Amino acid sequence: MDRTQAITQLTAKGAPFELVDTQVYGRRCEGFLHAPATLRELFHAARSDVPFIVYEDERLTFEQAWRQASAIGTLLVNEFGLCKGDRVAISMRNYPEWITAFMAATSVGCIAVAMNSLWGPDEMQYGLNDCGARVLFADAERLERLRQCNSVPEGLRVLAVRADEVVGPGAMRLDEALENFVGADMPQVDLSAHDDATIFYTSGSTGHPKGVLSCHLNLTTALLSWELDGHAAALVAGVEMPVPEQQEATLLGVPLFHATGSHAVLLTAYRSQRRVVCMYKWDVERAAELIERESISAFTAPPAMTGDLVVLARETRRDLSSLRRVGGGGAARAPEQVRGIDAAFDEALPGTGWGMTETNAIGAGISGQDYLDHPESSGRCSAVLSLRVVDESGRELAAGERGELQVRGTTIFRGYWNRPDADAEAFAEDWLKTGDVAYLDEEGYLYIVDRIKDLVIRGGENIGCGAVEAALLEYPSVLEASVYAVPDQRLGEEVGATVYVNEPVDAATLQGFLRNRLARFEIPRYLDVTDQPLPRTGSGKIYKRLLRERAVAKHAG
Repeated sequence: MDRTQAITQLTAKGAPFELVDTQVYGRRCEGFLHAPATLRELFHAARSDVPFIVYEDERLTFEQAWRQASAIGTLLVNEFGLCKGDRVAISMRNYPEWITAFMAATSVGCIAVAMNSLWGPDEMQYGLNDCGARVLFADAERLERLRQCNSVPEGLRVLAVRADEVVGPGAMRLDEALENFVGADMPQVDLSAHDDATIFYTSGSTGHPKGVLSCHLNLTTALLSWELDGHAAALVAGVEMPVPEQQEATLLGVPLFHATGSHAVLLTAYRSQRRVVCMYKWDVERAAELIERESISAFTAPPAMTGDLVVLARETRRDLSSLRRVGGGGAARAPEQVRGIDAAFDEALPGTGWGMTETNAIGAGISGQDYLDHPESSGRCSAVLSLRVVDESGRELAAGERGELQVRGTTIFRGYWNRPDADAEAFAEDWLKTGDVAYLDEEGYLYIVDRIKDLVIRGGENIGCGAVEAALLEYPSVLEASVYAVPDQRLGEEVGATVYVNEPVDAATLQGFLRNRLARFEIPRYLDVTDQPLPRTGSGKIYKRLLRERAVAKHAG
């Protein structure tokens, strides 16, 4: 049985993953008949005494997480007066409270806004005002950045998480705010699959980040799509879907404000009753300790973190034999790393996929021997999506021909928050224009080969080159700036820049200047300064490709 036959069997009438015709935002597509209608339904159905969240020495069962979320939900509705559609922002490390705040907000009909915790004060201010947040959950570091914001939405309520101080009028500690609501039931709200559920911010090639707005059905469909892929792989291999002898655990090495962390790791844990082990920050030695201690079987992370773990495994200082799956997300892996995972671990199989925040993290996927046989591919298309490659005129191209990748289907987001202009640019009728240059081979395997959009993808973070160039041009002696991607073995890509100045300035000074204007991960690691105008193409544009080639030759050796 091949993959197409397996999916046909699993999605047929009466099958567990039966597909039916449906509509999302007026777009015709296919959806799972048996998918949970809402995230609230997903969370409620998962209630059990099985361990769920592990952070340091803290442990919460699925039932305890639901009870805490119910208390938060009651606070939001009864104390703060929030209604369906109100925005609740979350900005913190991967603490247990991130998870319970997300559960609460989406269960009472609010829109959970997953804010990038790496943002500086200016970006944080923009995000809060852009989404019109009514409530902000923030830890100590984010509260300090909030203190530096010049303006926030009027009436914003701030709930401080694991912080000694509170910031802002009406701010209070979360644990104190919940004292009167312990044991409360989750408020009843009329929710439907098509109600808005989340906003995740994504960086474009220019300007401010854009809020990606998705409904409950977008998210629950993505979860069942991953499940379907797993069952299809078992059918193709001619084996029964394995039933774990003990509870499986997954290591959360990805920020929850990424769709990879929130969707592919966290949300998939509910139906499978997997334990989610959180970390304060990424540290490969600590990760290895947790894999041993918790018998972790799955780990999904960008190439940089995976590479760290592969190196550690090769040094054989740790017992990582419990690992069965090493997934990817946020950026493409080098083929060498794919083969390195297979060589470094006794049982773990590599996996990856292509997806976007706008597709709710699904698109194409590949794993196991299939991935080893096609290490440069992102896999084959999800059953609830369609992929096509088109030329500049929008004509669909044949297999093997390169053009822009476009995608449509059930998990495609509603649109960008308050950005109809961006929506008009992003969609060609029902097709989402990804900005990726790709091709599909004769067997349907997807290969991403370049980007149309001017972006650097550093360890899974999208960095708009235009925004970094604009920040560099604020420095008085910088007359021209060009920002580009420099290949990096660990992070996939690093930020590089070349600037033309009329007065001497060194790279360290410019990097220091940018610290108050950009997030740390956006500051160019490689910064070349010249007293000559930057080269230009025949049409008068800065010759970015030439500058990038020079930087690669100089820095990426």
